[in-house]
Amino acid sequence: MSGNGEKIYLMRPSVGEEELQAVKDVFGSKFLTEGDFTKRFETEFAKYVQVEHAVAVTSCTTALELALRVLDIGPGDEVIVPDFTHPATGNVVLSVGAKPVLVDVDIKTFNTDAEKIAKGISNKTKAIIPVSLFGNPLDMRPIIELKEKHGFVIIEDAACTIGAEIDGKKVGGQADITCFSLHPRKIITTGEGGMLVTNDDELAAKARAFKNFGFVVKNSKMVDIYAGSNYKFSNILAAIGLVQLSKIERILSSRIKAAEYYTKLLAGIDDVNPPHVSKNTRHTFQSYCVYLKKKGIRDALKQHLLQKNIEAQIGTYALHLEPAYNGIKHTDITNSELAYMNTLALPLHGELKREQQEYIVRSILDFMRE
Repeated sequence: MSGNGEKIYLMRPSVGEEELQAVKDVFGSKFLTEGDFTKRFETEFAKYVQVEHAVAVTSCTTALELALRVLDIGPGDEVIVPDFTHPATGNVVLSVGAKPVLVDVDIKTFNTDAEKIAKGISNKTKAIIPVSLFGNPLDMRPIIELKEKHGFVIIEDAACTIGAEIDGKKVGGQADITCFSLHPRKIITTGEGGMLVTNDDELAAKARAFKNFGFVVKNSKMVDIYAGSNYKFSNILAAIGLVQLSKIERILSSRIKAAEYYTKLLAGIDDVNPPHVSKNTRHTFQSYCVYLKKKGIRDALKQHLLQKNIEAQIGTYALHLEPAYNGIKHTDITNSELAYMNTLALPLHGELKREQQEYIVRSILDFMRE
């Protein structure tokens, strides 16, 4: 694009005729609620992320809440959450009656780390929810060492990070429970949806019961054991998910190439830091989120791009600045506030053309020169 008026969207899901045909197949079966398609999708998803169990639910948010409930976390417990994240990560802690404790993030990776998590640990710490943000995988090893020392559980919020790898292993199997999102802004989508994955047989069985009102089968009868809810994942969504999963490596390859091209184009702009890619990782670039070194210009740049028909978005939120988190306990969160004020996600999706990327970067450069 060279300013011809065509809008450049932040994200466009990679869906088409194959997904439509898959939905028609479900309609033809007349079985629309959770069923065989769901089971197949869970099996294929678990295989892809290299874990024993995958439990499909209505969203990543409900997956995170489900994780807290199956781990018996509630009133009187503290859960450590990075301050720089979507409010959903902290909201689920409040939903189960526990107390979030907000900790800082690394200004390069935008992920939290063991050193920052350690500052939030108390004798009430029952769990931590580290976030592998924007498709950038967490280094879980130091965090696991903290777990072994203090005895909490790890629930990884990997909403953005399906397909990401660290040291050759896919994100999903390092934490006690990992939760993924299938929202349209994510790598693959089912419209709405999420996935809870684990290698723990007992946690998986409990999660399956909780998402189905708390029912388990005993002596060939459905017995309501837990005070569960309805987080079931329909065959319609699962059919879309199966097609999406079959395309995921192609989608990732396209995103990574486009991200690399952005980084090349941005190399000449001193005031813009491209996303950091750690050694021995595959960053999936769910968001191509840049850090603006010149403070206080993010909103003006976002507006400038919008005037050029370019959709951009803030990176994510600093929870301590949101009204819902007034009075919530936190450690020093300087980096989180800097990240919140100075990050901007640029358009990245399968329909994005190289000339559009060039136009976007030229528009950024024009703004910087004003």
